[in-house]
Amino acid sequence: MRIARPILLVTTPIGVILGLREAWRLAGPAMAVLMALMLTVVGAFVWWTVRKIREESAHDRKEADRG
Repeated sequence: MRIARPILLVTTPIGVILGLREAWRLAGPAMAVLMALMLTVVGAFVWWTVRKIREESAHDRKEADRG
């Protein structure tokens, strides 16, 4: 895990950029824009889910400290 995490943090954005570039090359700008939009929507839902989980765990910790 100590090695995998930094590798994934570097290679994932590179792969996304290369994938968008390849979509542009093969299918034109419309496909690249649609892919970028899809990535934005999925990223927003992941961010929202992580935020919600962190809020709930902080709330649970606060309640556990009280009682």
